[in-house]
Amino acid sequence: MSQTLDEILDAARDHHLAGRLPEAVELYREALQLAPEDAQSVFLLGLAVFQLGQAAEAVDLVGRAISLDPAVAEYHCDLARIRFTLNDLPGAISASRKALELRPDFPEALFNLGNALCRSRRLEDGIDAYQRAITLRSDARDGVNNLGMAQLELGRIDEAVACFDRILASNPSAAAAHSNRIYALHFKASISAAEIRRELIRWNQRHAYPLKVTIVPHLRRRRPKGTSGNSVEPPLRIGYVSPDFREHVVGWNLLAFLPEHDPKLFHISCYSSVASPDAVTRQLQSHVASWRDITKISDEHAAQMIREDQIDILIDLSLHTGGNRLLIFARKPAPIQVSYLGYPGSTGLEAMDYRLSDPFLDSDEELADHTERTIRLPRTYWCYRPGGPTPPVVPPPALSTGTITFGSLNAFQKISGPTLDLWRDLMQAAPRSRLLLHAPAGRHRQQLIQRFQTSGIAAHRIEFVERLPWPEYIQSYQRIDIALDPFPYGGGITTCDALWMGVATITLRGKTSVGRSGTSILGNLNLPQYIAQSPEQYISAARALASDLPLLSDLRSNLRGRMLKSPLMDGLQFARDLEAAFLKMWDQWTNSSGG
Repeated sequence: MSQTLDEILDAARDHHLAGRLPEAVELYREALQLAPEDAQSVFLLGLAVFQLGQAAEAVDLVGRAISLDPAVAEYHCDLARIRFTLNDLPGAISASRKALELRPDFPEALFNLGNALCRSRRLEDGIDAYQRAITLRSDARDGVNNLGMAQLELGRIDEAVACFDRILASNPSAAAAHSNRIYALHFKASISAAEIRRELIRWNQRHAYPLKVTIVPHLRRRRPKGTSGNSVEPPLRIGYVSPDFREHVVGWNLLAFLPEHDPKLFHISCYSSVASPDAVTRQLQSHVASWRDITKISDEHAAQMIREDQIDILIDLSLHTGGNRLLIFARKPAPIQVSYLGYPGSTGLEAMDYRLSDPFLDSDEELADHTERTIRLPRTYWCYRPGGPTPPVVPPPALSTGTITFGSLNAFQKISGPTLDLWRDLMQAAPRSRLLLHAPAGRHRQQLIQRFQTSGIAAHRIEFVERLPWPEYIQSYQRIDIALDPFPYGGGITTCDALWMGVATITLRGKTSVGRSGTSILGNLNLPQYIAQSPEQYISAARALASDLPLLSDLRSNLRGRMLKSPLMDGLQFARDLEAAFLKMWDQWTNSSGG
């Protein structure tokens, strides 16, 4: 006896709600054979195939549902969500606005609009959309979190922290929001390293400590080939975990040294949660023995996978940045766990054994700021490779313009209030100078200009650039005479980019590890005269360089060669130093464990 349309749809919805998507899709298609013009069936089929990862087909199906019944706001709202997944931002914005025309008080459509606007770099408009949505649905944690991240990107650190606090007040177990809070604190000028450490310990106690009961002791005892008299022992198994195996500073850094690992001694695996793989993803994949996609795998199952892969040393490349998988590490799937590269800092995890540093990032006294044991690589924490083709170094633009251009192309959230005040004082001390800054479009640009105008610095002396594609971004350094490192969170790879383009950089040694990135980079280039110990020294070093164009020109012409000869760009040596650190960790573990 054949089923009626309603019976088929009821069964399809039951499967859909239970997560049995293939069965739901099959029944929705069967329903459409009976009623091909039923908009709701077409729409639900579109949602199901989208959840199966078939976004392009989902766009067609939801679009068809809209053509059958254009007055349903939910159809337009979900079309916006699907188009956003495909990075069709104009389409996502248009669909969200159509949904809001039909239903102005539709919080989900406002959230979708906010997401698309923020990814389109229209952050102020995106924030307005999020705030309207939250007014309508105060319990929408994802919306509050996204609002916090947008506020952070605009440098509104207190507003961002308030958003994450709001989430944690209603849901103390929200580990991702707590990570975002910790990351945001690193940009707060008034925060101390001790305060960050206390917050890291709270994160561990709240989110990681409850998982300690799941940790199973590691009984395997092996030595890698070459570390003992036995030459037939298998390679040490190294696992890297990251959402940033892509066109990202982490991905570019890895390309500099990952291909240099010795496959006879080290078996390299990557555990990737990259949402949208790209050319860098494919390059990295080609350089490792094993590649595991854990994007849609829970932390628990990913930890089990890593344990079954018998990884000896597991490396976190995120710390508390977005998309981190620290709750994998909380389950201790490998006997040795290390944090590196997301930023120079600490995770706070009791289960994280080590963090990597170098001779410049932390003094002996400052090591107490971190919960992990620190292993200093002998030369550098950084291994630099430009993110794409680079133009030649050109002479300082001041030679032709007669005006010194200071610049910072760092992310805008790094430009703290004290940083702006110091740069304002510098521009007052160098009256004809100009300032080129990276900043998203929005009201904050005018607010920054007004901050400088109150001290007599005219608006025409300040210029902004938006986030640019790599070729335009790297070429922007040809317009800068002297790069200014912000604080309390300094530049890392951005500083390397500036130096690679011959742009001398002034940095202030900070109170936290993220504030000492410039110290590490310039230390590796043997340029201590540009590492200021105080704001006064910062201004003095910048003024001295700005007033000596022959010195500036000579430094500019030599910096790229200095970079090439430095540890910063020696991927092979960096890999050997990293491998020596791995072997040291392994020997300490086997000896302490009786291995």
